Amino acid sequence: MSLTSFLPAPTQLSQDQLEAEERLRAQKSLSTALVASRREPPPYGHRKGWVPRSLEDFGDGGAFPEIHVAQFPLEMGRKKKTSNALAVQVDAEGKIKYDAIARQGQGKEKVIFSKYTDLLPKEVLKDDAQELQRPDEEAVRELTEKTRSALEKQVSQKIAAAMPVRAADKQAPAQYIRYTPSQQGVAFNSGAKQRVIRMVEMQKDPMEPPRFKINKKIPRGPPSPPAPVMHSPSRKMTVKEQQEWKIPPCISNWKNAKGYTIPLDKRLAADGRGLQTVHINENFAKLAEALYIADRKAREAVEMRAQVEKKMAQKEKEKKEEKLRELAQMARDQRAGIKSHGDKGGEDNEARERDMIRHDRRKDRQHDRNISRAAPDKRSKLQRDQDRDVSELIALGKPNPRTSSEAQYDQRLFNQSKGMDSGFAGGEDETYNVYDQPFRSGRDMASNIYRPTKNVDKEAYADDFDSLMQNNRFAPDKEFSGSDHGQRREGPVQFEEDPFGLDKFLEQAKQHGGSKRPSTSNRSKDDYHDKKRRKE
Repeated sequence: MSLTSFLPAPTQLSQDQLEAEERLRAQKSLSTALVASRREPPPYGHRKGWVPRSLEDFGDGGAFPEIHVAQFPLEMGRKKKTSNALAVQVDAEGKIKYDAIARQGQGKEKVIFSKYTDLLPKEVLKDDAQELQRPDEEAVRELTEKTRSALEKQVSQKIAAAMPVRAADKQAPAQYIRYTPSQQGVAFNSGAKQRVIRMVEMQKDPMEPPRFKINKKIPRGPPSPPAPVMHSPSRKMTVKEQQEWKIPPCISNWKNAKGYTIPLDKRLAADGRGLQTVHINENFAKLAEALYIADRKAREAVEMRAQVEKKMAQKEKEKKEEKLRELAQMARDQRAGIKSHGDKGGEDNEARERDMIRHDRRKDRQHDRNISRAAPDKRSKLQRDQDRDVSELIALGKPNPRTSSEAQYDQRLFNQSKGMDSGFAGGEDETYNVYDQPFRSGRDMASNIYRPTKNVDKEAYADDFDSLMQNNRFAPDKEFSGSDHGQRREGPVQFEEDPFGLDKFLEQAKQHGGSKRPSTSNRSKDDYHDKKRRKE
């Protein structure tokens, strides 16, 4: 019995077996066919609904113009589809040779390792095998001579190309070729059965320019094939591995072009929020603690301030109560007739009042001195009165000291004999003293200023113009009705000290009302002094 009887049938047949089966099938079809069938196009007029598909449908003719489809008789006009697909090749064992993909575009002599067995070291079965023996000396000499001649040829070509004057290349020896023509006879080849051809290399002109472009960039050849990727033997996947390899679809929170209804649990699972652990920064705790401490400190400060204010108010209240007690005691003593202690207290109060007045006046004088020392350009009251307007002087009733009938001239005009520096403030242009003299300082200035003219304002004032002209409204000598016309005043208005006797009336009221409310005046004075102290 043979070994093939025990082995299972091959899953894939080799190329030779496939070709043999094809031949057998063709022989069977020829032997079984009784009549040879030949496809021909239907006759003219009976081609409705018929479409030529293969080359046999066209017969020996061309396309059919009445059939409006794309037709390619004898494959004319059809675009040839180029494909880089390789034909399936099978090795001796019936397996597909996948190394043909790696060998595509490579030379036949190139060694390509594409199988697992290529990575394993070969076992040396015989030490005296022919492929393991070293070459003899004759083979080494022959290979060396061949390599040297090839190198000399390449070097000589490069040297000759670099030389400015190039010698003609040596011709190769003539070659004799014998051949037998296919057409034999007396009419052909002059009756000879064989011919001998002498082939000589054509002489090349050294000065001839190159006929072809040799500087064209040629694409590189295919690189060396990649290293084979060895896979582990296939094994069945477990359920756990299948679940681990399940990749959920991409769910976007912004786009939903298809308009799918996505459940919330899937959206949250795709969001990846459950995979992230919530980490709170410790600075939040520090900030909260700092805010709590600041709040507590602020509350303590507010509470302390309130307590201090409360104590101060309590002390102020006690002081006022003490003063009220003293005033009540003084009033009782005065009512009972004890004058020594009360007089002494009254004298002390009056002395204190006088000291306060002196202190206030001293402060006013000091204030005036400071102002005059810090800003000497400020004018005094006298200067203010001098600079008053004429209407103010008239209204206040002050005399006009500037009563001169002489015409006023600029004195600088009379001082031109000493040069330009004498008259105009020593040559200082910044000094502005053009209007340093009063304008129209006569007595009738006020009556002329404040009275309308006769011609211009006649229409505006109409009937009242005569009364306005006669009425002297701004005259300083005009008096009130019921006043004394005999006395004539010179200077400003003089006031009497107490024309109605109010001071005497108030003193009597204080003396008579002391039995009822004796402490009113003293308390008002004390309050006044307390207020002044607070302001200071």
